[in-house]
Amino acid sequence: MAANLPDHALELRSLVTARGTLELSLHDVPVPSPAANEVLVRVEASPINPSDLGVLIAGADMSTATVTGGPERPVVTATLGKAALEALSTRVDKPLPVGNEGAGTVVAAGSSSAGQALIGRKVGIAGGGMYTQYRAVDASACLALPEGTTAKDGASSFVNPLTALGMLETMRREGHSALVHTAAASNLGQMLVKLCLADAVPLVNIVRKPDQEQLLRSLGAVHVCNSSSPSFSTDLVEALKATSATLAFDATGGGALASQILSGMEEAASAAATEYSRYGSTVHKQVYIYGGLDTGPTILDRNFGMAWGVGGWLLTPFLQNAGAEAIGRLRARVAAELTTTFASTYTREVSLAGMLMPDAFHAYVKRATGEKFLVTPQAHP
Repeated sequence: MAANLPDHALELRSLVTARGTLELSLHDVPVPSPAANEVLVRVEASPINPSDLGVLIAGADMSTATVTGGPERPVVTATLGKAALEALSTRVDKPLPVGNEGAGTVVAAGSSSAGQALIGRKVGIAGGGMYTQYRAVDASACLALPEGTTAKDGASSFVNPLTALGMLETMRREGHSALVHTAAASNLGQMLVKLCLADAVPLVNIVRKPDQEQLLRSLGAVHVCNSSSPSFSTDLVEALKATSATLAFDATGGGALASQILSGMEEAASAAATEYSRYGSTVHKQVYIYGGLDTGPTILDRNFGMAWGVGGWLLTPFLQNAGAEAIGRLRARVAAELTTTFASTYTREVSLAGMLMPDAFHAYVKRATGEKFLVTPQAHP
């Protein structure tokens, strides 16, 4: 390993205790030596995605959070409810590293030619445990970033881009021809707008605020429905008629939005029907819940016939089933369009210690659309 590397580095860990508390703290950990086919990455940028918060916050009530320790080594403690603690029994008293993806510079490598070829390169990685200063990962897990791009450019090169591409791939594999997407003004939603325009896929975007509608229209989105508008139901049906969309990806999860989408799809399909059927249309309508912005129950008012489905969709299982050819093709597209289609914007950058400050964690746990944090592990508090 390179002689100028430190022996130890900082890593953020999340601990659920048997006392019913969550503790977030920074740990001194040994800088790993890469195995034969591994590389050592100096992590320079890592996003806080909604999917990171499940491990990081673990369902704790962050309104109860207190911070002790100094500015360089803060410790956050928050209360966990009894039900949450029972659901987390397998991780009690085990401090877990956090952070799904990130980017940085390869500073050392094992003996393999694949690893050696990456020394000095900027790479994106999705190896977990990314809220750390150094991370060893298999060379095959690295996405070599195009020359001239920064770690910030590549920090979000996996979760959102591959999710957006995975949605289109799922659409094609399941025989649909258009999409509906909720919470559509997010970084992921903006990527999906650009992808669908490039691939000529009709897309219905559902947002909650007028400024979000304006943002998507400025990107070229044609069908944008504001769920807070009194005319939402009518607007949605008209968009579904225009696009013939029968597949939706819902980031909300809870509430009645999935049901509203299915009902709108049924109304759009029935409008073209030539015969009455007591069972509704024969067109299959599918909603995949892939997020949990609303953690309440999913409410279905079953007025959308019998040809429908509601299920869960996650990136990791999708990739496991997609096959090597598809994964290679999708990753190549991400690399080629990293600073265009798949560019991410961040509203705030924080150090590892900065993640544990109240003004930061009270903001990022809201999962607010358009407010994305970037962690810079090499920065000082």
